[in-house]
Parts: sequence; structure tokens; C-alpha cells
Amino acid sequence: MLRDKSLIPLSRQHQHALALCVRLDRALQAGSIDVKAWQDEIQQIFEQEVRFHFAAEEKELFPAAEKFSEMKPLVDELLAEHATLRSLFARAGDLQETDFGALIESLAQHVRKEERQLFEGLQQVMSPAQLAEIGAGLQQALQEATKTCAIPNPATRLRAKS
Repeated sequence: MLRDKSLIPLSRQHQHALALCVRLDRALQAGSIDVKAWQDEIQQIFEQEVRFHFAAEEKELFPAAEKFSEMKPLVDELLAEHATLRSLFARAGDLQETDFGALIESLAQHVRKEERQLFEGLQQVMSPAQLAEIGAGLQQALQEATKTCAIPNPATRLRAKS
């Protein structure tokens, strides 16, 4: 289903999160990684985008979704996942190479659940006017997110296979 324009800002941020997951997974598969560089990048991404993303969803999106009884269990799951992910991000500076897999799995699974279940479900049960109202609230809530592009440091960039 085509994404409603009101949800596109969150979907773009989801793409950023999935890109982080792919890059980190590929780095792990390639072998030895610079743990400190990845710790720093994960912390930066949380501070510049993820924390604002979670807050916007919790302030605007989840309360609107909970008005539909069929969405309530999903919202409860997503809130629990936010708590787990916040915990992982909060200890970004202490994450070790063995912890990165849990972050990748949790974050990727969470993003896909929001895209495939929450967003799709909302687009089926809400009117265009309701979605537009949510979109206006999301726009306001996401204003605090950094508008700069986070460029990976050289140690965390994907490299072409030799």
C-alpha cells in the first residue's frame, strides 16, 4: 500500500534506521570492526533522530492508534519495544561487538512492524482528514530533530568488496 503523505516523515526516519542496521550488519559480517566508532555513531543517531522519532510517535501516533480497539495490542507491543530500544541506545557507549546483533535485530524488527502493521493499519481505519491531523502533529513534534545529514565516520562506512 502506498504510504500516506502524513506518515512519510516517519517512514524516512525508518529508512535511516534500517540503513544503520544494514551497514552495521555488513561490518560485522566483514570481520573486525572499530567498536568505538560504531558506539559513537549509534549514540549520535539516537541523539539526532531516534529520540525525537520515538517521542513523536508516542505523543501523536500511538494515542491516535489506540482509539481503535484492534490497534491497542500493537501499540502496547511498540511501546515495550521503544523501552527496550531506548535501553540499548542509552548504553551505546558500552555496547560491545557481541551486543550489536541484538540492536540490529530489535531495531529492524521494530521498524518493519511499524511500517507493515501500524502504518498500514492506520491507513485502513483512519480517514484522510484524521491522517492529515496526525501529520500536522508529527510535523510539529519532529521539528526538534536535527536537520543535518549524519555522515558516517570513515571507520563505519561501507566499503566495496575487494
